[in-house]
Amino acid sequence: MADLLHPITPEQFRSDYDDRKPLHIPAAPGTAKQDLLRWDGFNALLDQASIWTPQSLKLVFNGDPIPATQYCAEVKTPAGPALRPSPSRIQPLLAKGASLIADGVEALTPEIDTLSTALSRHFAGLVGANIYCSFGGVQAFNTHFDLHHVFAVQVEGEKTWRLYQNRADQPIDFPADGPDARQWFARTRGPLMQEVLMRPGDVLYLPRGWYHDALTPSGSSLHVTFSVTPLYGRIMFGLLEAAALQDPAFRTWLRPATEDGGRPLKAQLRDLGRRLAALAETDTFMDEIAMTQERLSPRPARYSLPDRPPLVMLHPTGRTAPAWSGPVAIAMDWIMTQPGVPLETVVAQFDFIPEADLRAALAEAERLGVLRRS
Repeated sequence: MADLLHPITPEQFRSDYDDRKPLHIPAAPGTAKQDLLRWDGFNALLDQASIWTPQSLKLVFNGDPIPATQYCAEVKTPAGPALRPSPSRIQPLLAKGASLIADGVEALTPEIDTLSTALSRHFAGLVGANIYCSFGGVQAFNTHFDLHHVFAVQVEGEKTWRLYQNRADQPIDFPADGPDARQWFARTRGPLMQEVLMRPGDVLYLPRGWYHDALTPSGSSLHVTFSVTPLYGRIMFGLLEAAALQDPAFRTWLRPATEDGGRPLKAQLRDLGRRLAALAETDTFMDEIAMTQERLSPRPARYSLPDRPPLVMLHPTGRTAPAWSGPVAIAMDWIMTQPGVPLETVVAQFDFIPEADLRAALAEAERLGVLRRS
């Protein structure tokens, strides 16, 4: 995050910009941000034809998606026929000015993967990364807002972003695409607030709901956009339901609304509301939220074949274990029921617990003689 935001510090970003207002960070002299991806790297990704599908590689022209039938072809594979984007069909469409979008690339290169992980950790959110290749004078998308934080990193060429004054209030959906939706966006975006010319190495941050559109003024442009979607209040409904049903009061029939002018039902609902509020304030419920957030940030995993590192086996010794608290208690209580389990399996299985916290608890258990390794 410090590298991405430089010269803005993460602390300054959090206090002044995070979910508040847009931020344009021009590239500093000698910046390495544009090295996130170059044309040769993008071409190398596209040349891996077998990894792309009509869902992950898309084309757009003047705000309209190009049907997959126009740029994909059926190919024979050992597993049977498959529909795949065809370079020979795509390139004539690009020559006409169509924009190419590669979706879901957050793990395809080490550089993009590293930044995706950093953003996910910083915001405790789900991160996606898309690559946008566009050409001068033809707009890919009309005015719109997004349902997530946006971090755009310009890596090749230039692109002009137009930011409008209005912002949707914490949106979680928007109208289905079509002429009516486009007119609605244009009508509600407000006056133009700022034009930002993005050059290689520039970074643009847009909060969720900020109206914008973009156009490559001339030549060709390549940028990578990171979408960051933290959890919001809706997650509480499912988690509270599971917790609340442990209380018999939530399994009791509701009183008829017609009984005694609805007073018994009103009293019952008031009691249930108080119980829900009390549940939401418990440390246990906060731990549930924390574990759900942790799962949004996949742990980096790299193969190192042909090396096969030896497994570290953990064995309970039978000594009385301390009372762990928080999410680590789930893992530690389980380990104590096993005759032996690989440390690596514990780390992989309990991916909803911060790895540092888990390893610290395991080290403490070894120090106390509760676990031994072999």
